[in-house]
Amino acid sequence: MDNDRKDKIRAMRLYGILTEKFCRAPWLETARELAGEVDVLQLREKEMNGRELLLRARALREMTLETGTLLIINDRPDIALLSEADGVHLGQEDVCADDVRELWGDKLLVGLSTHSLGQAVEAAKMGVDYIGIGPVFPTATKGVKTGLGLELVTKICRSVSLPSVAIGGIAEHNAAKALKAGAQSVAAISALCGAESPGLAASGLRKACGRAVGP
Repeated sequence: MDNDRKDKIRAMRLYGILTEKFCRAPWLETARELAGEVDVLQLREKEMNGRELLLRARALREMTLETGTLLIINDRPDIALLSEADGVHLGQEDVCADDVRELWGDKLLVGLSTHSLGQAVEAAKMGVDYIGIGPVFPTATKGVKTGLGLELVTKICRSVSLPSVAIGGIAEHNAAKALKAGAQSVAAISALCGAESPGLAASGLRKACGRAVGP
């Protein structure tokens, strides 16, 4: 794996997740707006057949190469490889990160969702490249009425040195809180895809992230 991709993961601040059913505009139009504003763009389509998913991933690969944005595919290392994406993001019930490493080595960045301190510590032992932490706040996207909270973000980030992404109910009003709690970056779905102008929403969220370094 080239060092450039790992450097970008270590430097990421805003992680956009693209899911068509949450998009107000056509998905491709939404993707174009986001690609120029986010550091990482994840394609997340859990119910899409493999052929359509690959076509979509390849379209996004072409787009993100132009903007220098990392492209991550949710759940599917095979689609990530076939589309020449930068990495794959796995959930706790997906294929094991260790198996992805054993089969494909460092060809892909590997991210893993974590929902507890124990899962985060275990992820570090697996040698993943970054972890997702959440859902931090309540989120309609995943039907979560009570988030895991900022205290968990702090506990994980003090115990695990991996790059981290806070996810779940992230918007302009709370992004800085997640970063101040210790997360390196924040991820958003509906706050970006569901916005009237996804590009402007991403720009606003990035500015909110910048306020995390203030007093």
